[in-house]
Amino acid sequence: MATDYSHGVVYTPAASPRATTLPLDQLNAASYPYVRLQWVDLVNNIRCRVIPTSYFKKLLQSPRPGVGVAKVSMGLVYLMTAAGFSASGEYLYVPDLSTIRICTYAPGEVCVMGWFQEKTPIARADKTLSVDVALCPRRTLQRVVQQASNAGVDFLVGFESEFILLKSTTPVEASNHHSWTATNGFPSGSVEATVLREIANGIQACGIELQMYHAEAAPGQYEMVTGPLSPLEATDALVHTREIITNTAAKHGLRATFAPRIFMNSAGSSAHTHISIHSQNYQKTADKLSPPEASFLASVLANLPALTALTLPIPASYKRMADGVWSGGTYVNWGTENREAPIRLTNATSPSSRNFEIRFVDGTANPYLALAGILGAGFAGIRDKAELTIQDCPGPRTAAQMTEEERLALGITHRMALTWEESRQNLHDNSLLRDTVLGAELTEKYLSVNQTLADALNLDGDDETASLTRLVEFY
Repeated sequence: MATDYSHGVVYTPAASPRATTLPLDQLNAASYPYVRLQWVDLVNNIRCRVIPTSYFKKLLQSPRPGVGVAKVSMGLVYLMTAAGFSASGEYLYVPDLSTIRICTYAPGEVCVMGWFQEKTPIARADKTLSVDVALCPRRTLQRVVQQASNAGVDFLVGFESEFILLKSTTPVEASNHHSWTATNGFPSGSVEATVLREIANGIQACGIELQMYHAEAAPGQYEMVTGPLSPLEATDALVHTREIITNTAAKHGLRATFAPRIFMNSAGSSAHTHISIHSQNYQKTADKLSPPEASFLASVLANLPALTALTLPIPASYKRMADGVWSGGTYVNWGTENREAPIRLTNATSPSSRNFEIRFVDGTANPYLALAGILGAGFAGIRDKAELTIQDCPGPRTAAQMTEEERLALGITHRMALTWEESRQNLHDNSLLRDTVLGAELTEKYLSVNQTLADALNLDGDDETASLTRLVEFY
């Protein structure tokens, strides 16, 4: 009789708990006098308008509720305007009322995400009129997920949020020093213990499942792990989790930064993204990947050198992506429980909890665009029945430690983009991501704003101390 080695909590798209949000009928000015209407721009700034609840409810009576937002805001970085944007034009930002969530860090406030729309419909290529905005990150992710769902493929996504608590940004100084996952990271009575407990309580109080938190390897570094949800819900929850982290830290005089790697003698910070694939047409087994899982993996690997323009979007991101520092390494490969591969297969023999950990994502990426790129590339592989030709690299030796002949035997033939410039060029040249997943307009505007962001982060030139301060204050 076969022994069942399944493990882990079982989540499925049909039975997975939804993130609990605040029902509209409970939104009243007495308990919640203000509403934060939030969005995430192309460089991963969380922006908002704070609206009195009394006025917000008046807006909801409009045939098209929303507030005006200057189109140029999508192309602004440090008041530097990216090429292709101008001072003219305004979007209507329409609240998505299914996302109302209490702001545990700001008593009496709630936040709500939304969709960008054109104020006046514009003609598409097929002559039909539309208010959809190509530059809306949430809408882009929603479109990708809906295309997959229409084909019988669903995803669940969970995030790990790594961050560093700083007691000073000038100079950059961590709040403390501790060992990886050790209790000396948050001793009783310390400000770190207080901050982490308040963050954990805040995440759960606003309806997001918290699975665990612990001390990470770098000075002042910690991680919050939230449970899997549908892709759009998971990303909304991630944005809210980050707001809880940064605002709670600020309340106690600390700066929480998601910058990729600020101490070069220790580990960097990431936004590891766990993705499970669920198909109506295939049953998962313990002995091997299902055809949709294998094809998803094959296509993400094939497009990985271009995906990093979305997932590792700034020059500083490439200080984290290196061989031998537990970041996923620099070779395009995957491995069972291998943290030195950019894609780690975890819970491999437990089909009910098996998922891919995408390790080439950091906290500077716009999570909607990063996830849209990954899921869009993966679904294209499922749709086209892409063949997985790269073999499992489970270790103990990593791809970087192998000889060229050993790598070739496993089908490992490409490196990831090793620089920001290379990633950008790869995205520009990748027809699947450029023309199908993101669309030409979004790709062009994203690359333009991404260049302006790099210029803004480099305003201090060769002054590494000032540049680091600018980085941690921006992210």
